[in-house]
Amino acid sequence: MTRVVGVSAGRAGVVGRLVYRFAAKRFGVVPEPLAVMMHHRGLAVTGGVHELMAERASKTLPKSVRELAVYRTAVRLGCEWCIDFGTMLQRLSGLDVDRLREIDDYATSPKYTDKERLAIAYADAMTATPVQVTDEQVAELVAVFGERGMVELTYQIALENMRARTNSALGIAEQGFSSGDACRVPLTPGRE
Repeated sequence: MTRVVGVSAGRAGVVGRLVYRFAAKRFGVVPEPLAVMMHHRGLAVTGGVHELMAERASKTLPKSVRELAVYRTAVRLGCEWCIDFGTMLQRLSGLDVDRLREIDDYATSPKYTDKERLAIAYADAMTATPVQVTDEQVAELVAVFGERGMVELTYQIALENMRARTNSALGIAEQGFSSGDACRVPLTPGRE
């Protein structure tokens, strides 16, 4: 159970209800982090706009590389909600979610490509405390993904660090996005 109860639609105000409607249409339900963040509407709106802009701008990397690095960050930080939501996002993108069971063995699992392994290892290095990124690692990522791709990867991993740490601190647990009957999200985003 969350440490702070989310704001109901009735208390969310006009803008909040519009945001909730948009989120529910896109994801099937209002994401719990959004409902909790609505206690500070300015930050909730800022976060939502930021998420949409970051999503739209992040088109350089292959989706599997980006999503696996973000997912790995959630796993490393133990954010139940992020793992749940990330699994759903990968499923909606048509990615193989069965291989997520082997994420801890990514370095040796044949289910991951060399590019994916590089990105996941970078997520591990960025998420460690203190950060353990090396010059050699960055040079290898630039050689494979280019400077633009490497910056995108860095940004997305850092963004997931913020999400996962926020959700964990607020006690936001999984919401059922990726689990059997509890999954209320359609295969086609935006379909109700």
